[in-house]
Amino acid sequence: MGKTSQLSGFYKQSLARRAEIVAQWADLTTEERAALVNGLSPAQGDAMIENVIGLYNLPLGIATNFQINGEDVLVPMVVEEPSIVAGVSFAAKLARAGGGFSTRSSEPLMIGQVQVLDVPDMSRAVQAIQSAETELLAAANRHHPTIQKLGGGAKSIETRVLPETPIGAMLIVHILYDCRDAMGANAVNTAAESIAPLIERLTGGRVNLRILSNLTDRRTATAECRIPAEMLARDGADGRAVARAIVEAWAFAAADPYRAATHNKGVMNGIDAVAIATGNDWRAIEAGAHAFAARDGRYTSMTEWWQDDAGDLRGRLHIPLSVGTVGGATKVHPTARVAMKILGKPGARRLSEIMAAVGLAQNLAAIRALATEGIQHGHMRLHARQVALAAGASPEQAQAVADQLVAEGNIREARAREILSNSE
Repeated sequence: MGKTSQLSGFYKQSLARRAEIVAQWADLTTEERAALVNGLSPAQGDAMIENVIGLYNLPLGIATNFQINGEDVLVPMVVEEPSIVAGVSFAAKLARAGGGFSTRSSEPLMIGQVQVLDVPDMSRAVQAIQSAETELLAAANRHHPTIQKLGGGAKSIETRVLPETPIGAMLIVHILYDCRDAMGANAVNTAAESIAPLIERLTGGRVNLRILSNLTDRRTATAECRIPAEMLARDGADGRAVARAIVEAWAFAAADPYRAATHNKGVMNGIDAVAIATGNDWRAIEAGAHAFAARDGRYTSMTEWWQDDAGDLRGRLHIPLSVGTVGGATKVHPTARVAMKILGKPGARRLSEIMAAVGLAQNLAAIRALATEGIQHGHMRLHARQVALAAGASPEQAQAVADQLVAEGNIREARAREILSNSE
């Protein structure tokens, strides 16, 4: 029997025991186990960015129950907000009952942009660029022969004319660049810079910016799931009714950008946490995801939810995801390397699909709570430990204080201090 991500009672185990279970799952070495606890050293941090004065730690949790394309996965997540890891694990359990998550991804094509100004004849410039595509691709690929050997590199050239901008007309040249397992920023930027002189000669214009785009709409991942209606039944509420309420909650986000912003924040709660755990650029991912959500001229939901003919809940997330599994912090940060091993050392496309599944699960967890008991019911129960700690409780006291706060329905720091004072 293969490994299962269904770790019953995992949250009840001690921190050390949870780490041991995951270490056994991923066959971690002694050094890798230490990286889970110790993380980045000051010297390693000093080598990563400028003006380092210390380290800032965040919790590393494990989302359970995930089954993606028939394979069980434990998902490392780095996040400071309570309820996210618990919520996504529960949603994965619901999806598992319907066969788990089905995912797919596109080829890892990034876009490099070259801005051309002062073009004397726009139509002739466009024609010249199109006619010289082979020459331009050769120039773009000159500096990265290794990625070409792996099947990547610059694949095609496109042009876009922006006739009306604040400074007049401009020509934008796009390089479509297959990054393979890299995020690709450095390779794409180098390619854009490499073709700039040739573009100036071809167009008679002046090149200004040469930079990748974080709207990676050619590099996408899709996740889908089915939640059997009976899995959604709770407190006497029919599962089909709960599914309908979830679809109604989604419809609000689909129609209203004010709601969509919060709805999509929930999606990114999951995706960002995996991105941080694996050393990926979560800010680039955020930028692309939100821009993609407004691609039709109106900001809307990143996800879709509907009921099928059987009354079961269906969900889908289609999102741009530019992630890498080679280079950058993914290779430099010791805990990011361990996180990748826990995930089974996926390539970039597989990692993007895992992230999409986590984003869809996190969205489900949030809108299910909203459509039933309300978001605060479960969130505040988990938040109670943070309130207890903020009031001065020791880690050993925190859970008992949190339990009393929840029982009283009074999750406030002042009340936590009273409980602590009375226990002295």
